Amino acid sequence: MWPKGLNKSVPRSRCTKSCPPGQAKAAQEGKPFCCYDCFPCPEGTISTKEDADHCDRCPEDQHPNSDRDKCVPKAITFLSYEDSLGVILAVIPVFLSLITGGILGLFIKFRDTPVVKANNRDLTYILLASLLLSFLSSFLFIGQPSKVTCLLQQTTFSIIFSVSVSSVLAKTLTVVAAFMATKPGNRMRKWLGKSLANSIIISCSSIQTGLCIFWLGTCPPFPESDMHSQAGQITLQCNEGSAAMFYGALGYMGFLAAVSFTVAFLARKLPGAFNEAKLITFSMLVFCSVWVSFVPTYLSTKGKYMVAVQVFSMLASSAGLLGCIFLPKCYIIILRPDLNTKQHLMAKLK
Repeated sequence: MWPKGLNKSVPRSRCTKSCPPGQAKAAQEGKPFCCYDCFPCPEGTISTKEDADHCDRCPEDQHPNSDRDKCVPKAITFLSYEDSLGVILAVIPVFLSLITGGILGLFIKFRDTPVVKANNRDLTYILLASLLLSFLSSFLFIGQPSKVTCLLQQTTFSIIFSVSVSSVLAKTLTVVAAFMATKPGNRMRKWLGKSLANSIIISCSSIQTGLCIFWLGTCPPFPESDMHSQAGQITLQCNEGSAAMFYGALGYMGFLAAVSFTVAFLARKLPGAFNEAKLITFSMLVFCSVWVSFVPTYLSTKGKYMVAVQVFSMLASSAGLLGCIFLPKCYIIILRPDLNTKQHLMAKLK
C-alpha cells in the first residue's frame, strides 16, 4: 500500500497496452508472457473482448463488421426487378418482344407478297415465334430463384435457341436447294417445300430436347445460396447441376450456328432479289460473336452479374438475328413496295 497522503497510480504489471476488441495478442519472442503485440483479426474473423488470445470465425451466413469486433448478417443479393440492372434487363425484352410481334403481324398481313413468300413464310413464322419466346424467356432469369425457375431456365433457353438457329439453317438450305433444283436432272426438286424445312427443324431441335431431358433426369439444376464468392453477400442463384451438360447444350447450339454461318457464307453469291444468304451470313456472324465472347465473360464474373451476362447475351444474339434478317424486308414492305413485286424478283433471277 502507498503511504497515506501519497496519491500514486497503481503500476502496470505488463509492458504493453491492452488489445481492444477486433485485435488479438501475439507474444513477443524472448520476453515475459505479459509482453505481447496486438494484431488485427484476419479477414473473416473477429474478437469480442480485450486481450483476446485468438480471433474467431463468423458463421457462414454472417461476416465481420468494419471494426471486426462482432458478426453481422450478410446481405442477400440476386438479380431482382428492384435493381437498376434488373429493370434494364426487364425493359429491353419487353421492347424487343413488341417489335418482334409487330414484324410478325406485318408479315402475316403481307403474306401473299413476293418478299414474304420467296423464302418460305412458314419458316419465317417459326423463326419469329422462336425469337419472341427467346426474348420472353429472359424473365426466367430475373427475380429470386426457385426450384421451378431453375429447372426451366437453361433447358428453355437451350431448346428455344436451337429452334431459332435450326430455322435459320433450314432457311439457308432451302435457298441452296431451290437453286440446285433449277439444274436439269437434279434430284433436289423432290426435297423442296415443307418437308426439307420441317425435317431440319425437327431433327436439330429434337437432339437438343433429348439432351435437356437427359440433363433434367440425371443432374437437374437447383437453387442454391452462394456464401463465399463475394465478401459480405449471400448470392441466391441457380446451380446448373452439371457444368458439362450446360456447356454441352451451349456447344451444340454453337455447332448449329457454325453450320448455318458456313452454308450461308457459301450461298451468299447466289442470284435472287430476296436471297437471304447474305443477311443470314451477317446475322450468324453477330450471333456467334456474342456467344464466343459470352464464355470468358461468364466465367470471369460472379454473383448476379453472371446471370446478367447470360441474359444480355440472349437478348443481343436474338436481336442480331431479328435485325439482320427482318429489318431489310420490313424496309421493302413498308417503304419500297415497288421492289416487292414478282417482276422485280424475276428480273434479279436472270
